[in-house]
Amino acid sequence: MADPYDFPRHWEADVVLSDGRTVHLRPITPDDAEQLLAFHGRLSERTRYYRYFGPYPRMPRRDLERFSTVDHRDRVALVALLGDDIVAVGRFDRLGGGDSAEVAFVVEDAHQGRGLGSILLEHLAAAAGELGLARFVAEVLAENGQMVRVFRDAGYRVSRAFEEGVIHLEFNIDPTEESVAVARAREQAAEARSVHNLLHPRSVAVIGASTDKTKIGHAVLTNLLVGDFNGPVFPVNAEHRSVRGVRAYPSVLDTPDEVDLAVVAVPAASVDEVMDACLAKGVQTLVVVTAGFGETGPDGRSAERRLAAEARAHGMRVVGPNALGVVNTDPAVRLNATLAPRLPVRGRTGFFCQSGALGTAILADAADRGLGLSTFVSAGNRADVSGNDLLQYWETDPATDVVLLYLESFGNPRKFARLARRLGRTKPVVAVKSGRHAVMPALAATSVPVDEASVQALFEQAGVIRVESIAQLFDTALLLAHQPLPAGNRVAIVGNSTAIGVLAADTALAQGLELAGDPVDIGSQAGPEVFAAAVRDALDRDDVDALVVVFVPPLAVPGTAFARALREVVEESGTGASKPIASTFLAVEGVPDELAVPGPDGAPGRGSVPSYPSPERAVLALTRATRYARWRSAPQGHFARPEGLDPVAAQALVAELVGDGPAERRMSDDDAERLLACYGIEVVPFRIVSSADDAVSAAAELGHPVVLKSTSDHLRHRTDLVGVRLDLTGEDAVRTAYRGLAEVSGCPDVYVQRMAPRGISCVLGLQDDPSFGTVVSFGLSGMVSDLLGDRAYRAVPLTDTDAASLVRAPKAAPLLAGYRGGEPTDLAALEDLVLRLAALAEDVPEVRALALEPVLASAAGAFVSSARISVGRPPSQHDAGPRRLRPPGGNR
Repeated sequence: MADPYDFPRHWEADVVLSDGRTVHLRPITPDDAEQLLAFHGRLSERTRYYRYFGPYPRMPRRDLERFSTVDHRDRVALVALLGDDIVAVGRFDRLGGGDSAEVAFVVEDAHQGRGLGSILLEHLAAAAGELGLARFVAEVLAENGQMVRVFRDAGYRVSRAFEEGVIHLEFNIDPTEESVAVARAREQAAEARSVHNLLHPRSVAVIGASTDKTKIGHAVLTNLLVGDFNGPVFPVNAEHRSVRGVRAYPSVLDTPDEVDLAVVAVPAASVDEVMDACLAKGVQTLVVVTAGFGETGPDGRSAERRLAAEARAHGMRVVGPNALGVVNTDPAVRLNATLAPRLPVRGRTGFFCQSGALGTAILADAADRGLGLSTFVSAGNRADVSGNDLLQYWETDPATDVVLLYLESFGNPRKFARLARRLGRTKPVVAVKSGRHAVMPALAATSVPVDEASVQALFEQAGVIRVESIAQLFDTALLLAHQPLPAGNRVAIVGNSTAIGVLAADTALAQGLELAGDPVDIGSQAGPEVFAAAVRDALDRDDVDALVVVFVPPLAVPGTAFARALREVVEESGTGASKPIASTFLAVEGVPDELAVPGPDGAPGRGSVPSYPSPERAVLALTRATRYARWRSAPQGHFARPEGLDPVAAQALVAELVGDGPAERRMSDDDAERLLACYGIEVVPFRIVSSADDAVSAAAELGHPVVLKSTSDHLRHRTDLVGVRLDLTGEDAVRTAYRGLAEVSGCPDVYVQRMAPRGISCVLGLQDDPSFGTVVSFGLSGMVSDLLGDRAYRAVPLTDTDAASLVRAPKAAPLLAGYRGGEPTDLAALEDLVLRLAALAEDVPEVRALALEPVLASAAGAFVSSARISVGRPPSQHDAGPRRLRPPGGNR
């Protein structure tokens, strides 16, 4: 029998349940026998009856050994652990050595209704698929409606048969669109709930609350109390009876009530002891503001991984360590569990920040500019809770309309792209991505390397508004938080200075915006009434989508009078309510009181007009909002797979080539042609010859005209065409060309290929990105494009709109559309080629690199003349498979 302790380690996983708490999944081993027996003893008679179709009050020793000892191939069992206790078991047994297995699971009564059944089913199906199984069957008592719903609601196509009170279920376990959608909807709900638990605690304990005003424990407690948290706060200090006049407790175990959130502010060396007490207390969430973990080196990273793993195993989520903390400005919560004494007012913007030190400055800057926040999380070293978790939460948070991100690294970029793309359809996401050239050691331990081209592709594809600095982040956020999105790119400019108006117009034109007429200058002596009338006229025009107000305070009349006039026009104008306004008013940065429309709590609300210190910054903010609005209103597209694909044949071909050989190898020309043919990609017919006579014969067989090419990649792709001979129409020309190429290359082998229709030379490729999985690239061939890096990228999977945007994204792409009278190429043929490559990348992850070069694009179609493909063992599948949290200290 196979070793019962030797199971695939990647089957272990931390997962978030529907109530936001966590459990640990892993395959069962014989060492779990006693815990399995205890688990069985905690099951109610009803649950045992549903699982075993009979009373089964005790588990005989023989059954105990059989259930806890499996081979992890034909018999697989997964246990869900909360601490050291088993709370659920799922298993399958292969039937008759075939590709079907019988599946069953049972959940402890106290943990039913938390989504454990659906999670076990997902992970069992993934393991079964790896083992070559295709179908699950299950026998369920008819009265066990909850178990029937688990199978029915999983998104598989389930067939049912009923006989003598038992329902027989069968279904294929290959993921379907519906099953993936169901799993991701549950993932979103569970991860959002876990963040909700973090941001809506009913009670908070500050572990390490100090009477010393210089200590972080004192600062956190002070900020909680001054912020008037709407719940009990328990200082934990073993040396004092009270801190800041609040009764203190020696340990979190001594607090009189349940603790939802614990803020840990003790030295790193004491965190293990604190963790034990939190686990025993049943704390739901932790915020660890203590430093001294991953940023200090290998020992610190090991302690950090242990901290996150222990917390998850006991159902907790962790923010930090080395975090600034978390904020929720909801009047029903009023949570300031941070080191920052100054908070912004209540608003509708959510902010995620990785840097603790920078977080304090960010909160102060937001307060200075009048940008209100709904919630704020500074994740520090990001051992557990990450930006992806916050995206899940903000998607369904009714109190958040705009999302801001300060990112120094990515833990799971492909998941980020998926979540941001979905969130961006309803709420704008604005991001600063720092760490381009250097990443903090603590974050590098939980990150994957991402090159700049891939980051840009990720943001463009997901609709994320990328900015270069914190200042630009706030500039954009102020407009999005207070003003509507523009319906188009037509901008009117109104002001009292011609020079500043022209400066705004120049910036608008440089950013691709369209001017709705010349800037309107009311003159430096005009009063507030004239100014208001000009603004009103601009807002009422049908050819205006947005308005920029540029204003220099006159000497005769106070500027505040003009500001009030502008606000009154905005408030009274029904048309203006649908058109954004950006201003340079009174040299104020942010939302001045005179331009603020108070919200329910008195803070600046929707309709407030943001002011910028220069017209350029006002126009740039408006430009970002315009581009986002265009992305959001564009068709989303759908994940299309072209016809004529044969993934089974492709996978068999590549599996035969990869085998157990080296990690990566280049495919032969014939094999590459066969693989591409499986996806409907035809290479222009060619032959490889080794003599002049063979070249003549091949040319006659293929049909003139032909092209002869060197088999050397270096020579073949040189811009001076030293390795290529084109338009050969006769025997003498073929012989001469063959001799020339053989002499240049020093090799007798030469390609003879039918001459494709003339066209614009392009290059398409696949590359295995360490963060995204596979990225599709497109660009025009040539020295200039290569030197300038004029390539566009999109991460797989692609929609049809992704394919269309990809072939139009390079700066040289207008050449394909008939630039300056040229004949337009068949862009639809290029898009189809892109989608076929994307399907190949999804179906055959063993393809590590692929280049089609050149692809000749013309009005007659897109013709592939050469292909280079490398294959190897497939990389890890990012953001694929059943739901799971990334491993503590890992980067999945």
